[in-house]
Amino acid sequence: MISVDNIAVEFSGQTLFKDVSFVINETDKIALMGKNGAGKSTMMKIIAGLQQATKGHVRYPKEAVIAYLPQHLLTEDNCTVFEETSKAFGKVLEMKVEMERLNKELETRTDYESKEYMDIIDKVSQLGEVYYSIEEVNYDAEVEKTLEGIGFRREDFHRPTSEFSGGWRMRIELAKILLQKPDLILLDEPTNHIDIESVIWLEDFLVNKAKAVLVISHDRAFIDNITNRTIEVTMGRIYDYKANYSHYLQLREDRRSHQVKAFKEQQKFILDSKRFIERFKGTYSKSNQVNSRERMLEKLEIIEIDEIDNSALKLKFPSCNRSGDYPVSVKDLSKKYDDLVVFKDANMAIERGEKVSFVGRNGEGKSTMIKAIMGEIEVDGECGLGHNVEVGYFAQNQASLLDPKLSVFETVDEIAKGEVRTQLKNILGCFMFSGEDIDKKVSVLSGGERTRLAMVKLLLEPVNLLILDEPTNHLDIKSKDILKEALLSFDGTLILVSHDRDFLRGLSQKVFEFKDKRVIEHFETIDAFLERNRAESLKALGL
Repeated sequence: MISVDNIAVEFSGQTLFKDVSFVINETDKIALMGKNGAGKSTMMKIIAGLQQATKGHVRYPKEAVIAYLPQHLLTEDNCTVFEETSKAFGKVLEMKVEMERLNKELETRTDYESKEYMDIIDKVSQLGEVYYSIEEVNYDAEVEKTLEGIGFRREDFHRPTSEFSGGWRMRIELAKILLQKPDLILLDEPTNHIDIESVIWLEDFLVNKAKAVLVISHDRAFIDNITNRTIEVTMGRIYDYKANYSHYLQLREDRRSHQVKAFKEQQKFILDSKRFIERFKGTYSKSNQVNSRERMLEKLEIIEIDEIDNSALKLKFPSCNRSGDYPVSVKDLSKKYDDLVVFKDANMAIERGEKVSFVGRNGEGKSTMIKAIMGEIEVDGECGLGHNVEVGYFAQNQASLLDPKLSVFETVDEIAKGEVRTQLKNILGCFMFSGEDIDKKVSVLSGGERTRLAMVKLLLEPVNLLILDEPTNHLDIKSKDILKEALLSFDGTLILVSHDRDFLRGLSQKVFEFKDKRVIEHFETIDAFLERNRAESLKALGL
C-alpha cells in the first residue's frame, strides 16, 4: 500500500494543489484525470520520487518497486534493442554474478575461522535467500515475448537502439518496466506511440498481470478498459471515485449539479444577510443579530463550482467545391526501400464522400501509402488524386510547416473566413490555447502545442479531401471530441490513420488493413473490424 499524505505544490507563489491525500492499494488501477496544467504529471513525478512536494510526503513499503514511464525520454544508444530491454533484469543478474564471485572466493580461501570468511558466507547466504526466492524465469524468452507484444519484430531485436524513433524508444522503456513486474506502474500517455494491437496487448497485461497502476491518458477506450478508479485533479484539490472513466463522467456531472445548487443557496443566504445588516445596522434592539450575521459572513467559506467543460462548441469545416467521383485511386501500387518491401500490388478506389480508415501495425505502410497518394515519394504503379480535389493533409510532421514568426492567433486568423472568425478564441481554448497562450510566437511552442495549432488551422480550411495521419496524439479528450464531431459532419472524403479506438468508432464505413506487405479492403465499419479482430489479435499475440 502506497500513501500520499497531505502533499502540496507551489510554483512562484502559485498553488498547483494542496492538502492532497489518497492511498494506492495493491490492485488499484487508477486513471489520473484533469485539464492540462492541473498538475497530473507533477503529481505522478512526486509519487515516482523524481520531484519533491512543497509540503507533505509519499510513503511506501521499503521493498516496493515503483516504475515510471514519462511522456518523453531518451534511451541510450550503446546497445541493441534486446540488450537494452534485458537491463530490466539487471539487479537479478548482478546478484547472480556477485554470488558466483563470492563462491569462487570461498573456494580459494583457507582462513576458515576468520571473520572475513564468515562475513562472505553471511553475504552469500543473504544474496541466495533473495535470489532463490525470485520465481525462476527464462529471461530471454520473457524479453522476446514482451518485445513482440508491444510491436517489435524478431528482426528488430538485434538492431541498435539508435536506429529507432522516439516512439519506438518509448516502447523499449515500456518493455523494461513491464518485465520488472513492479508493485506500482506509473504511465504518462503510454498509448501515444503504439498501434491498436499493441494497445490491446498492453491492456491485457495491465488488467491481468500488473499489480497497481496509475495512468494519465487521453485514450478513452484504453482507460475505460483498464481502470477501476478515477482520481480527478481540479482547482487545486482532488476528487476520488471508485469508478472507471465513463462512470466518473456521470458522477462528476452529478457533483457539479449539487455544487451549483449549494452555490445558489449560499448566494441567496449571503444576499439576505447583507440586506438584513443594511436594514438594521444602528438599530439597538437588533445589534446582536447584526453583529452575529457580520461574523458569520466573515467566516463563511464560499462554495466553488468546478470548471465548466466547454466541449459543447460545435465546429464545422467550411464548404468547398465538389470533387470528382473518385478523389483517390491506386492501382497495382508497390513500394520498397532497397530490399525492404513495404507493400506490393495494392489497389484502392475511394469514392467521393467516403470515410475510410487505414489500420495495421506500425511499419506496415500506412503513412507510406499516404505519402504516395500525396505524391511525396516515388512508387511503382499508378496512384493519384482525382478531378477538382482540394486536400487538407495532416501529417505527423505537419507542425514543422507552421510559420515560426506568427503568433498562435495570427496563424489561424489569417486563414479564417466568415462567421467562424468570431469564435477563434473559443476554438483555440478548446485546443488548450487560452489567455496569454494565443499571443505566443509559434517559434516558442512545444512540439505538442504546434501539433494542436496545426490541427486548428486545418479545421478552418475549405477542403473536400481530408487525410489525417495520427491526428489525436497531442489532443486531450475534450479536443478529440470536438474534432470527431467536426469529422462526422464533414461532407467530403476522409482518410484516417489512428490507433485511438474510441476516436475511430463511428468515423468510417470502410477499412483498408495493411498487413504482411498487402493492403486488404474490408467493406465494414471500423467498429465491426475492431470487434472481429480483437479476439484474433489477442490470439496472435499469444494472450
